[in-house]
Amino acid sequence: MRFGWLTLQLSPSPAEDGARIDNILEQAIYAETLGFTDVWLTEHYFTGESVYSDALMFATALAMRTSRIRIGFAVVQTPFHHPVRLAVQLALLDNLSKGRIDVGVGKGTVYNEYEFVGHGLRSHDSRERMAEVVEILERAWREAPLTYKGKFFDVHIPELRPRPVQQPGPPLWRSVISPGSFTECGRLGVPILTARLPVPRIKERWALYEKGIDEGGHDDVTRARLLEQSALWRNVYIADSDAQAEDELMGLLTETRHHMMHVREAYNPPDFVVEPSALNPWTDPAVPDSVGVPFALSTGSLYGTPKRVREQVAELRDVGVRHLLCQTGFGAMDHDRNIASMRRFGEEVMPVFAA
Repeated sequence: MRFGWLTLQLSPSPAEDGARIDNILEQAIYAETLGFTDVWLTEHYFTGESVYSDALMFATALAMRTSRIRIGFAVVQTPFHHPVRLAVQLALLDNLSKGRIDVGVGKGTVYNEYEFVGHGLRSHDSRERMAEVVEILERAWREAPLTYKGKFFDVHIPELRPRPVQQPGPPLWRSVISPGSFTECGRLGVPILTARLPVPRIKERWALYEKGIDEGGHDDVTRARLLEQSALWRNVYIADSDAQAEDELMGLLTETRHHMMHVREAYNPPDFVVEPSALNPWTDPAVPDSVGVPFALSTGSLYGTPKRVREQVAELRDVGVRHLLCQTGFGAMDHDRNIASMRRFGEEVMPVFAA
């Protein structure tokens, strides 16, 4: 199995932002030391989540402090970026990192409409915007000159410089949830990320992805690569006992959920309604913590002693997961506790599955 490290942490106040950014950089560098194969950065704005906010600029700092670990985005919220600027930034980052970039792309948050408003947008056309951004990205990396005229962008590029190290460009990943998305991404040959998928559903979803790969007519090398890359995201927390890990993780997730619900109620515009299909017990404000937090524990978390976490990872391996993304920091969790949990996972869990 391959193990990636993912950060989605909260700075509790503006006064702490600088220190929290330093902590996340230290944690990401430590992930390379421990043997994680990839590190994934999230993108959020205005409320202290993903406190560095500009994931691309943060990735540049990380590229300069690491040498082996791949650097991914989970995900770039494409409506917030001009596609030509994004193509240039990612090409430069691919050069600075010597070809270590993976780019998850998405249409933007489905919960935090205030992020769209803060960028002078609304989310109703986010899927169309994403489609144009992705098309321009892919074409800008391989075509010279490029002329593109769409609904949102009208551009002419003589030639993109520098060219990406990875040709024809850094891999573009998709975050998927619905069964149809697994099949479609397989058909297109797109690597995938998914989260909070309960164990009984994983084998089924992976089979749909394989079915799509076969329908797409991809060769054996591509097929093997895509199945090796496909990543499942889980919360990971290790403590001295199972009870301690459960109690502490429940507390951290409860704080995270309170922050999440508060900022959405405070900052989302009155006319915004989350699509019902996007809601689950963790994200639905009408569901109490007594239901929402246990849902996050049961469907999206690995926790306990190293022994118990090894058993949980083995369960995922046995249903076909080959690439696990580990989120080790939750809410405003303190740095030392995060590092300690990372160390125990890296030293007492990962080596068992390295073969």
